[in-house]
Formats: sequence, structure tokens, C-alpha cells
Amino acid sequence: MNILDQQVLLEYFRHYYLFFTAAVFAGAFMLTFYLIPKVLWVSKEKNLMAAVNNRSAHTQAVPTFGGVAFYITMILFLALLQSMRLSYVGSHLIAAISILFMVGLKDDLVVSTARVKLFGQIAASFFIIFSPELHLESLYGFMGMHEIPLLVGYIINTVIAIAIINAYNLIDGIDGLASLVGIVISLVYAWVFYGTGDPFYVLVSVSTAGILAAFLRFNYSRGTRKIFMGDSGSLMIGLILAFLTIKLLTMPISLPFLEQGYSPANRLLFIACVLFIPVFDTLRVMIIRMIRGASPFSPDRNHAHHVIIDLGLSHRRAGVFLALLNFLVILVYTYFSSRLSHLWLVFLVVSIYASSFALFHFLKNNVRSAAQRSHSERVMEG
Repeated sequence: MNILDQQVLLEYFRHYYLFFTAAVFAGAFMLTFYLIPKVLWVSKEKNLMAAVNNRSAHTQAVPTFGGVAFYITMILFLALLQSMRLSYVGSHLIAAISILFMVGLKDDLVVSTARVKLFGQIAASFFIIFSPELHLESLYGFMGMHEIPLLVGYIINTVIAIAIINAYNLIDGIDGLASLVGIVISLVYAWVFYGTGDPFYVLVSVSTAGILAAFLRFNYSRGTRKIFMGDSGSLMIGLILAFLTIKLLTMPISLPFLEQGYSPANRLLFIACVLFIPVFDTLRVMIIRMIRGASPFSPDRNHAHHVIIDLGLSHRRAGVFLALLNFLVILVYTYFSSRLSHLWLVFLVVSIYASSFALFHFLKNNVRSAAQRSHSERVMEG
């Protein structure tokens, strides 16, 4: 494609921006919807199924390779976006996704060690954080902090990327939850990047939402069409959400859309609300594990979705409840963001997290008390 043809294509794209956005969502949805049955067929032919154990939320063997369809769809769309020269960071994202997809696929096939997965996450994160578009050189006044050394910015971005990847991976414990929360987060980011005039990031966001929306149909299935996204899918989607988060965090201070209720000093607070369920759930389970003297990375049934299910909700209702809670937190922040000062917004976000900790502690205790009463009644009857 010569320079003139490329300029014509870009002008056409900008003129029909919303049409292209809708087309990307629909294309990602349809391609993923087409690919997943193919992945299902191969998984069953080769007997590549997730075994049932004492922590499983499923009762029968299910394929865990939804991430294969995710990867094919996302790479094709990123290649298409790169051809339009909307952003050069797409090449870095393709490399990062490929690394983490292979790490996740290996884990789905033969189980990887935590060290291998962490090394893969760091390697993938480096392709993102060293991209010139994503350098973090200032916190723009967050808690009084402004300019920071570039090395410190690299470290912060790496920690954020790895934290988000793992937090998203951890909420993939019941049908629909990771997909619904991912759709909420990616669409909110699409809205933000639409307002800031960053079409590449809008299209990455909506293609992620389209992929997850198509996956929901199969993840919710009760029969032979059921599939899980697996680590290959959850790690990849977590990486994309981390990529979008870092972009938001590193945007120039002069963007007017982010100065009206989303001032640069408040970006970390906004991000904490957009990523509420993954961040809250990860913090909660790690704190509980450390209080009990266990490793913060040891598996258990203390996740928010476990608490909700133990209260009697189905997987679908539990996932919808938590996704709506995530969206509600974003709405609360959005409402108060233009009405409160920075310090009051800090207090608001801390209060949201603290009250959520208290709520789930109360619910968990109720579940435990009900289980003890039920056990006592069975003993007395026996």
C-alpha cells in the first residue's frame, strides 16, 4: 500500500469511525463464534479436557482451549489495524500476546510451574513497557507525586502489567465471570479512548469485548459445546487489559477529556475502579491467605465468586452479580469524580474497597455459620 492509498484509507476510516468500530466488534464476535466449535472438535478428538478436582466448578471434563480462538482472532485484527498505521505499538502487542499465549497454552496442556509463568509474563510485559508510546514519566500529581525517573516508570508499568494479568487469571473460576467482567472493562476503556481520540485503542478494546461476548455462548453451554478459556485465554485477555490500562496511565496531561472529572492525578483511582473485581478479589484472597499463615499464591475457595456461589446463586447469576458490581463501582466513581477533590476521591475509592471487604467477610461468615448449623442438624438426626 503506497502513502497516498494509506492516507485515503485513513480519511475513510475517520469519516466512518463508528461504523468501523461496530464492524470490528461484529467481526471479532463472528470469527470467534466460528472458531470455537473447531477448537472444541480438535480438543475432543485428542481428548484434551480439563479434569475435575475438589476445587473445580464443573462436574464433567471440559476443553480448556478457548484461548486458541481468542489468539487467532486478536492476531488477525491486530495485523489488520497495523496495516492501517493507526499506531506502531500494535507490533509490540502482537509479540507480547504471542509469548503469553504460548505460556498459557503450555499450562493448559501439561501444567507449567509458577516460575515459568512469571518469566513469560515479565517477557511479555517488556514488549509493552518499552514501547515509546507507553513510557511512564510522571504520576501527574497523584498523592503529590509528579515527575519520576524513566526506570521507576518501567518498574511501575511492569508491576501493573503482571498484577493485572494475574488478577484477571484468578477470577476465571466460574462460568461467565471473567468474560462478563472483561466486557465491562474493555467497553469502559473503549469509551475513554473514543473520548480521547485514540482509534487504535478503541478498536483493540471493542475487539476484546467482541471475542469475550462470543465466548460467553459456549462457556454458558451445558452440553457438548461447553468450553473454558483456559490459561491461554485468561492470560492473553489479562495482558490486553494491562496494555490498555498502561496506555491510559501514560497519556499526555493535555488531553481535555481526561481533565474533566478524570484529571491525570486521578487516573490511578479511576483504574482501581475500572478493574475493581479483579483487583479487589486478588487483594482479598491474598490477605486472607497471609492472615492464615499460608502462601498468598496457594489455591483455596475464598474468591468472591466462591462466596456468592456458596450463598446459593448459580454460576450465571454469580457472574452477572459481580460484573454489575464492577460496573456500579465505575458509575459511582464517574458520578463523584467531577464533584470531589483529589483527596476526597482517594477516600471514596478506599471506602469502596474497605466496605467491599467488610461485605464479603460478612457473607463468608454467614455461609460458614449456615454450613455448621447444617452439619450439626445432620449429626443430631443421625
